[in-house]
Amino acid sequence: MTAVAVAAGAFLMTLIGGFVAQRTGDRRHLVLGFAAGLMLGVVAFDLLPEALHQAPDEVHGVPQALLMFAAGFLAIHVVERAVAIHRGHEGEYAEHSHGGHQHGPREGQQGIGLTAALALVGHSVMDGFAIGAAFQAGTTVGTVVAIAVVAHDFADGFNTYTITRLYGNNRRRALTLLAADALAPVSGAAITLAFTIPEHLLGLYLGFFSGFLLYLATSDILPEAHSPHPSRSTLLCTLAGVGFMWLVIGLAN
Repeated sequence: MTAVAVAAGAFLMTLIGGFVAQRTGDRRHLVLGFAAGLMLGVVAFDLLPEALHQAPDEVHGVPQALLMFAAGFLAIHVVERAVAIHRGHEGEYAEHSHGGHQHGPREGQQGIGLTAALALVGHSVMDGFAIGAAFQAGTTVGTVVAIAVVAHDFADGFNTYTITRLYGNNRRRALTLLAADALAPVSGAAITLAFTIPEHLLGLYLGFFSGFLLYLATSDILPEAHSPHPSRSTLLCTLAGVGFMWLVIGLAN
């Protein structure tokens, strides 16, 4: 039940992210920079060491946990590239069909926004599953993963609302998807109450999730944090996030 209770924190953070998205200010880049630092710290200081401990067997000279780490990174990279290609084709079609002039959201673009938002909801279910799986690995692992997920879910809530509205969906639909995204981690954590994950499989999963988390931090959140404000303050917030996770893990151990 601890995992579900912690996932409730992700629920609240997702709603806060969506609320901030409606009233975005000029400090969002600092929050995202700090969240990315938290995620990097979790991967480097806790998830990968724990994954290597629980799945140390090697395949062709490489630990299985590290193979799953690479697989997790590449899996989300392939998915995001596929979505980007689809968006690019949609944009080309709109330009050629309308003489290169954009007049606001086109029919079909709303579907792109909904698809992207639903993908974030699915990802949030996996966030909750990660919390539950991490608590099965141990209280320390569960705590640091929960901190990373809760921090990351701020960005999830922010992006779910923003991307839904960006592609022309109305506010009510965006709020509905935000609510679904907030409930998703609680559902994912509840799933893990039904069964115990074998130690070896848990190590493989933690390795995969490490790659997944690293990709989100380096390819999504950090570029988004730096793009509007390529400033030292954002970098300092990222370093602070990494340092904070080092402190948390050191105290927990």
